[in-house]
Amino acid sequence: MTRTPLGLAFGGLLAIAAGIGIGRFVYTPILPPMVEALGLSQSQAGLIASANFVGYLAGALLAALRLPGSRRAWLLAGLAVNVACLAAMGLTVSLTLFLLLRLIAGIASAFILIFASALVLDRLAAAGRSPLSAVHFAGVGSGIAASAALVAPLSDWRTMWLAGAALALVASIAAWALVPADRPGAPATMPGGRTKLDGRFLRTAAAYGLFGFGYIITATFIVAMVRGSQEIAALEPYIWVMFGLAAVPSVALWTRLGWRWGILEAYAAAAIVEAVGVAASALWITEATVILSSILVGGTFMGLTALGLIAAREGEGDPRGRIALMTSSFGAGQILGPAFAGYAHDLTGSFAVPSWCAAAALVLAAVLCRPRRR
Repeated sequence: MTRTPLGLAFGGLLAIAAGIGIGRFVYTPILPPMVEALGLSQSQAGLIASANFVGYLAGALLAALRLPGSRRAWLLAGLAVNVACLAAMGLTVSLTLFLLLRLIAGIASAFILIFASALVLDRLAAAGRSPLSAVHFAGVGSGIAASAALVAPLSDWRTMWLAGAALALVASIAAWALVPADRPGAPATMPGGRTKLDGRFLRTAAAYGLFGFGYIITATFIVAMVRGSQEIAALEPYIWVMFGLAAVPSVALWTRLGWRWGILEAYAAAAIVEAVGVAASALWITEATVILSSILVGGTFMGLTALGLIAAREGEGDPRGRIALMTSSFGAGQILGPAFAGYAHDLTGSFAVPSWCAAAALVLAAVLCRPRRR
């Protein structure tokens, strides 16, 4: 069956929507009712989120190895495990199982992102349609918005998890139909040569880790912030939908700016915009500041992710080592962020302190990645 470039890109969108937009981020709108129903502390909620990011980091590093079998087989396995983990989250009340399931789901989401991207982007490049990669990466925002709209009318946290699993299953089946098999003889991964690192790259990698820490606190707890304020609690069904919709065009926007201004210049600008969004929710919780935070953070986090990976591919030698180091730095920031924010909330009764720390991390990221003038 011959697939058009647009069909391939849409298949990638659906795969990433299932694995990242739903698999990773549906936890955000489910978190507040889940915490209330089970009597979880915010520190426990943060640990559950961090477990998913530990799994994502492990999965990204595993996917960099020379794995047996085809890339499509690993993609389909990741999609199946992701759906199973989402459904299982609604069938237990054990904190230990929550941590284990989110850890496994994180590994699956990394496999989905990496192998779907490898299958789709290779073919788009061969067809001369690389700009359609923006459609592929729009899957994150699309999955966030669709799953947020689906679970918003629901009140029971268990039903929310099962609804998310059902939506991910539908997207996964469609992705299975649209994403083609490997070319004959293509391995899951390819061996590479020596990676060359320099001071500029190491600063960029550090900035990527600070970005991971800076965005994930808002991305994990913004719905909980809204639910915790009686004045704006009515926004709860909509705030995460706004976040996802803002993310949909962000890769196309920021990568275009990157080619126009320079990748690192665009990265620094996006980090400052995101810092403003994070700080807005730290200053005070009002309808205007939370909406601003949702749009600015939602509209930059995928753009920053893409720009960081583009920067990692630049330079001499095999880029896989640089991508692995960037992924590890980013993953470390993501792991630290929710756990730190949860414990800080339990100590202070507010997300203001961790949000200010996140905003400061983003400003520092912008400073580190700006090219030095000669």
